[in-house]
Amino acid sequence: MDPISAAIIAAVTAGLVKGAGDVSQKVLVDAYEALKGLLTRRFGDRSEVAQAVQGFEARPESVARKELVVEEMRRSGAEQDPELLRAARDFLARLQENPGTRSSVQQAIGSYIAQADRHSHAEVNVNTRDK
Repeated sequence: MDPISAAIIAAVTAGLVKGAGDVSQKVLVDAYEALKGLLTRRFGDRSEVAQAVQGFEARPESVARKELVVEEMRRSGAEQDPELLRAARDFLARLQENPGTRSSVQQAIGSYIAQADRHSHAEVNVNTRDK
């Protein structure tokens, strides 16, 4: 997943769209808003990129909307823009520094995929039979 999509998904998943509570979260909200501002300036506030982000913010539980963010970033070529990449990486670095909002973003496409996070366990058993 490209860093820009990862930053947007992490911000929405961490609940930063709703606003900041304390000072450390304000820094994160500001960094996320700066990234979104760059996206709007590059692609327009009515672009498919902007609409994908707004749709995901409105329904963060939607896997389809999350995948649409990734698709629109890829389709737009956003990951080729050095300023957007810098803003996304800056946001992700700040997010990792803040223990209260550490989040993990995973994306799996395909069959027979198991994903585990934060010392958990995932397993896929295909065509296994007790003998």
